[in-house]
Amino acid sequence: MQVSHKPSAVSVSFDEPNLVSAAGLLPVMTLARDAGLHELAQDWLTVPTDKGANAGLKVASLVAGMVAGADSIDDMALLRHGGMKRLFSACYAPSTLGSFLRSFTFGHVRQLDAVASRFLAGLGTRAPLLGSPRAEDFVFVDVDDTIIEVHGYAKQGSGYGYSGVRGLNALLATVSTKDTAPVIAAQRLRKGAANSARGAKRLITDALPTLKGLQAGGQSRGRVLCRFDSAFYGHAAVSAALAGGAEVSVTVRMDPAVKRAIAGIPETAWETIEYTDAVFDETTNTWVSRAEVAETGFTAFSSRKKAEQITGRLVVRRIPELNKKASDGQPTLFETHRHHAFFTTVDAKVLDTVAADKTHRKHAQIEQVNADLKDSALAHMPSGVFSANSAWLVTAVMAYNLTRTAGILAAGPFSKARTGTIRRKLIHVPARIATSARKIRLHLPEAWPWKTAWQGLFEHLYPPPQPA
Repeated sequence: MQVSHKPSAVSVSFDEPNLVSAAGLLPVMTLARDAGLHELAQDWLTVPTDKGANAGLKVASLVAGMVAGADSIDDMALLRHGGMKRLFSACYAPSTLGSFLRSFTFGHVRQLDAVASRFLAGLGTRAPLLGSPRAEDFVFVDVDDTIIEVHGYAKQGSGYGYSGVRGLNALLATVSTKDTAPVIAAQRLRKGAANSARGAKRLITDALPTLKGLQAGGQSRGRVLCRFDSAFYGHAAVSAALAGGAEVSVTVRMDPAVKRAIAGIPETAWETIEYTDAVFDETTNTWVSRAEVAETGFTAFSSRKKAEQITGRLVVRRIPELNKKASDGQPTLFETHRHHAFFTTVDAKVLDTVAADKTHRKHAQIEQVNADLKDSALAHMPSGVFSANSAWLVTAVMAYNLTRTAGILAAGPFSKARTGTIRRKLIHVPARIATSARKIRLHLPEAWPWKTAWQGLFEHLYPPPQPA
């Protein structure tokens, strides 16, 4: 592709009042309205003074900006161009939205958490966020934290955490099934130096009722499995999940009790599994792999009183320990292994050893959600005020869930696409606004490659008239 005109033959002018650069916001924000975003925010938020007036419209404006790709308060100006005011009312200035966020306290952030939870349930009544799995299938709740890097010392609460990067710590709980992409059920912003497990019990206590609300709206009613990494291996998080009616699958730390349990596993119990670089031998119908799994009975938190101990299974995966001297012609007398163990309360009749290991490893999908958010609204923490950034995180989560729902309604590859892909192909569609007979018509680009998906999303929210 190359430019078709000489420089002297081209000029520009910013003077067209009937153009918009993100026509996909029309069906998406209609979806947000139908899911109750405006009313929920208006009813639940009690931000004082004139800064908190029209809270529903201001929260919706923040969500709209984030859906369209805003990752700072200044970026909210993209809501105020061309014909946007012909499609939407109350297109607030970035300064107004910034003042609104800075008026939040921790209590207001918790109110916004309640809005996000109920908004997700509203989205669940309009799209199959969890698909239609069988009753015996699992609904997965994955919990993890991530560091959002910040720069400078003006960011309230920022610090150096486990990653060695100066930032703020976001704790998330996602919900998914084996056939659906994750949505976010709970979130919490913490100081950058916070321990990973800090506040996890409360987050799980919030996430499980949110999932029940989602299921009450017609989503999957399968059994629930909470998956954690070793940072959350503690009585508080595990007991909170069990108290909420979920099963648990959590990576354990190699403490003396775990090492003793692993040492007691007989050599004949190890089973070869599909793993990195594995090859399937069709002749013997087995995997040729260097990874193996086995399990043993295990009681977690045995140092606590009897009533607080939790019995289950310790599933262990082992792979050969790398021996640098082996390539120098000095093989070891016997092979040593690295062990990766996790504790689960799921019955072996439901998930055998191999299936339990494979299921637990898929907890890593939450890292894709973290990356997705950092490629969107969480590219920055826009304010120096911690409570404003906390509210920004909750709003970013609502924008993520809204975009995910729009992708599901668009169907096809968009049901599992990254939100950046949905934004680029379905949201950032330029359009010219025309009016005829008191009706608005959007003229979109001819031969748009994703026309069918865009039309499918639009017709979910604006059904064509049915013949008499």
